[in-house]
Amino acid sequence: MEGLRQVYIGFGGEEAQAVKDIEKTTNHDVKAVEYFIKDRLPELGLEDRAEFIHFGLTSQDINNTAIPLSMAEATADVILPALQAVRDDLAGLAESWKEVPMLARTHGQPASPVMLGKEFAVFVERLDHAIAQFEAVPFAAKFGGATGGFNAHHVAYPEVDWHGFAETFVGEELGLHRSHPTTQIEHYDYMAAWCDALQRIHTILMDLDKDVWHYISLDYFKQKVVAGEVGSSAMPHKVNPIDFENSEGNLGMANAFSDMARKLPISRLQRDLTDSTVLRNIGVPLGHSIMALNALRKGMGKLVLNEPKLKADLEAQWAVVAEAIQTILRREGVDKPYELLKDLTRGNAGIDAASIAEFITGLPVGDAPRTAAITPHNYTGPPEHEEVQRPIPTRPPLPPQPHGKHRVQRPGRGPLAVHIFGHRALSEHPLSHRWY
Repeated sequence: MEGLRQVYIGFGGEEAQAVKDIEKTTNHDVKAVEYFIKDRLPELGLEDRAEFIHFGLTSQDINNTAIPLSMAEATADVILPALQAVRDDLAGLAESWKEVPMLARTHGQPASPVMLGKEFAVFVERLDHAIAQFEAVPFAAKFGGATGGFNAHHVAYPEVDWHGFAETFVGEELGLHRSHPTTQIEHYDYMAAWCDALQRIHTILMDLDKDVWHYISLDYFKQKVVAGEVGSSAMPHKVNPIDFENSEGNLGMANAFSDMARKLPISRLQRDLTDSTVLRNIGVPLGHSIMALNALRKGMGKLVLNEPKLKADLEAQWAVVAEAIQTILRREGVDKPYELLKDLTRGNAGIDAASIAEFITGLPVGDAPRTAAITPHNYTGPPEHEEVQRPIPTRPPLPPQPHGKHRVQRPGRGPLAVHIFGHRALSEHPLSHRWY
């Protein structure tokens, strides 16, 4: 078995070229891999077992196990750690700025103040739920012969429990969920769910990119200047939010997953070839996803809070305390308090601390001093606001993801390993003397 493992563990550029050379003749990629493995068996003393390579299988028994296995390992080794790093960076910013008041904007217009940290905690909360949904999607594989029913296997060895064998091989050896029954190909419903879940995460992060971009344009954040960097080829003074723009653009490209999720579960009758073209490109949106996450982290690392600007904007918008005052007047039973504050503040650019204080004077409220103490700087909810002050949980470190008994680190397992490990499982079957 160790010799067989070396066929894929030691697979490199030379071996890949050998497969491609075979494919020039076969015009079939999986058949070229089969012949490549067969060519290696004599040096291992296994030439008499050559016809049990790809025994009873169709190409999708290879592709529909190798690809979800590769996706499972990429998810555990690359995607989830990258998402966790972004999430933890956000949680750190939320904690740092949890006591910084900021003028909110709804519909782009001044609104009741918020805590800046809470606004970042919103994205932490959204990511936690979205990542949990992403992690929960199984990686499904198909393994059942030309049309999913083990026809050829059964006719050759009717005494073998082929479905039991497939459950052991796919579930225990590869650590995947076996879809059954199937046509010639896996349903791709779980893969579509995986694409949709990751797309939802991308959409959340795109929302974050746009928000931070706006905060920078409002001068709420400065950006650390990196020596030697140029913001504009024409305007020397520019320090542009390029990291958030790059992240947003790459997230848009990464959401090509939406087309994959719509296409993959649809295949004519027992199978057509359209899924193959799509699957060959699944690494493209994943590459854009990783570039987006890296750019986002880079951008967040450059943010410098411009607290004087936040304070100045709050001071310039005393009209936002109108909500607080009219709510107190409602409590006190004053007639039409909303309309009173609307007449005072709507469209009135001259509202300031003095005009609000003058309005409050003489109001029929029992705690006028408390009402007068309300300012745009402290009208942010209770001091121990649950959304802001609660400890933000840190996602636990990701456990090792041993997808199957014999998970090998780099290089990842692909069609070669699936061909080989199918025969390892057979070697442990009660009829193993017929195989090895």
